[in-house]
Amino acid sequence: PDAVDRLLVVVQRNLVVGHLGEEEAGVEASPLTHRRDPVIDVVRRREVEHEVVASAQFDQRQRTVVHRMTILVAQLEPAATVMLVRDAVDGEPGVEVFMLRRTANAVFGAGMYVFPGGRVDGVDGADDIAPFCRGLDDARASEQLGIDHGGLAYWVAAIRECFEEAGVLLAQRRDGGPLELRNEDRHEIHDRDSSLSLVALCRRDDLVLDLSTTHYVDHWITPVGEQRRFDTRFFLAEMPTDQEPLHDDKETVDSLWVRPAEALRMQAEGELMMMPPTMANLRFLEPHPTAAAALAAGAAIEQPPCILPKIRRDTDGRIVGVAMPGDSDYDAL
Repeated sequence: PDAVDRLLVVVQRNLVVGHLGEEEAGVEASPLTHRRDPVIDVVRRREVEHEVVASAQFDQRQRTVVHRMTILVAQLEPAATVMLVRDAVDGEPGVEVFMLRRTANAVFGAGMYVFPGGRVDGVDGADDIAPFCRGLDDARASEQLGIDHGGLAYWVAAIRECFEEAGVLLAQRRDGGPLELRNEDRHEIHDRDSSLSLVALCRRDDLVLDLSTTHYVDHWITPVGEQRRFDTRFFLAEMPTDQEPLHDDKETVDSLWVRPAEALRMQAEGELMMMPPTMANLRFLEPHPTAAAALAAGAAIEQPPCILPKIRRDTDGRIVGVAMPGDSDYDAL
């Protein structure tokens, strides 16, 4: 069918042949193209899915190509996550970081231990949140992130997700008084059908978000080939002394405070499952003797480099590992 022919042209142009194999893709690789073309990320998932719906005459081979092509061109979603740190409670030098375990039913990162975070939503970039932000505006936030505009939404998303998933709100009352949060507030904000949004909460309790104390420290992009891909910014903030974090029992089902070195040991021994960005940021936290030292190190980072891991596959196309920048085979993948 014409729809399949058009799709296979896209496959050839972007050299997905390098991922599918020439026989499976049903095309021959052109010697004039590179094995990996960034333009693949410009192709929207919904456009490929439209091609799938366009014809009911696909045979099994064509369906396989289309399914895997849909995965390969999954659109990047902006995301933000925040590491909450405090001084180690045993009195010895070092910091502890708050971690959550994602539900086994999660679409992405099922069962993994992560920091509070999630997708940047449209509400995070709404104009009406800006008056409640202090210490950072969109122009400066965007400059730090290396984007044209919309940077403030990442900070706001980190704060909102931290409240929804961990019950910790990185905000202050405008009059300096104590926060008086209800546990149901976090769940209502998470419910997009609720009338309570982060903006509405700020209005109700006269709150401000002091973004100058939440530091941008890392930037990772999910490898090409994953079904869901995220452009994730990592932030670092100190745990407020007047609040107590706890998982939400919905998206997250367990939580703990842990020293970074201990978390890495538990991961190595199979006690905790983690993704590479989580482990990398634990290593960043590990050497600091206090939360203040970790925060100072975070504040000194101006524009962290973007890290894009690549998937390693065997000759049959099965995933066998992940290559990081600097690995000997990274550029060849």
